[in-house]
Amino acid sequence: MTVKGNQKTLHRQIRCQFQGKRHIPVEASVLEEGHGRAITWTLRAKQAPEHIRQAWSGTSWIVEVNGTGTRDGKPFQAIHLFLTSLRTTPEALLQLVRDRRSIGGWHWIRDTQLHEDAHRYRGNGAWAMATLRTAALNLLRLAGFQSIRAGMQAVTHDITALLAMARRQPNQEPN
Repeated sequence: MTVKGNQKTLHRQIRCQFQGKRHIPVEASVLEEGHGRAITWTLRAKQAPEHIRQAWSGTSWIVEVNGTGTRDGKPFQAIHLFLTSLRTTPEALLQLVRDRRSIGGWHWIRDTQLHEDAHRYRGNGAWAMATLRTAALNLLRLAGFQSIRAGMQAVTHDITALLAMARRQPNQEPN
């Protein structure tokens, strides 16, 4: 579970466990390079203190993931905190956190480009619209667009291009 700043007490309790010269028994790092980024992600984890385990049933570990480096030539730093019941290697846990971030990026695209959170569809309407949005994003990626915004601008008023994208087979080379 991601622990965000709006969970002030829990966030503070976990953050304090990683400050100073405390012994952190579990660590792993990975360098992410590409797409204008050079970021080192470092995971540090330790057994959750008793007061957190009591308040959050099933929790066995508290985790801090710290990212430092550059993104688009600018300094980058981020700290994310988590609670988990998983018992795995530090490297596998770091990969899970990074995979979760990529899923978050997919949802960010859906909200910023398609304004998904602003829609108030209910029941089958919500399901149908989510399916159409997913199809649209997949068609844009299949057509070779790296930028969803550029792809949407390219086909919004061009029904011929839109229909050509819909007919494209997955094994065809993008234009």
